[in-house]
Amino acid sequence: MTEILVAYATKMGATKEIAEAIGARIRSASHEVVVLDAADVHSVEPCKAVVLGSALYAGGWRREAVKLLARNEKLLHSRPLRLFHSGPLGADITAQQAPRKVREIAARLGAEEPFTFGGRLTPQTAVGFFAKKMALGPAAGDFRDWDEIDRWAYTIAQRLVAAR
Repeated sequence: MTEILVAYATKMGATKEIAEAIGARIRSASHEVVVLDAADVHSVEPCKAVVLGSALYAGGWRREAVKLLARNEKLLHSRPLRLFHSGPLGADITAQQAPRKVREIAARLGAEEPFTFGGRLTPQTAVGFFAKKMALGPAAGDFRDWDEIDRWAYTIAQRLVAAR
């Protein structure tokens, strides 16, 4: 049985990098962790706990993350679940509300609102016409706070240790 699943849905790779950092921090607390693309997760049945993150685009989660939640709702009800999203750009990054459907599923599961991390948009990683244009303007940059990501993951790891 896999102890902890850290799943992510990304378009340009920034959310995957956040998920990998979260997985590494949780692993450092002696947990077995697997980090997977949400599209590759068909069931969370073998997992004792799940961390799921999605990139935010125009305020929406990636389809594969929402599908993972919806498809596994009954199983997730009996497991610790932590959610996050990344994507706000700029120096003043404030918590951004998850899409209605994600909030509804999270509420049914008793999960906290998704935690918001800054995103990354650079000319080297931008995918698509609009993203490439934005990557040349004032929204460009890497706004992920790695210390904050580490603190959030550390808190999850400690809660999981206490729940053993």
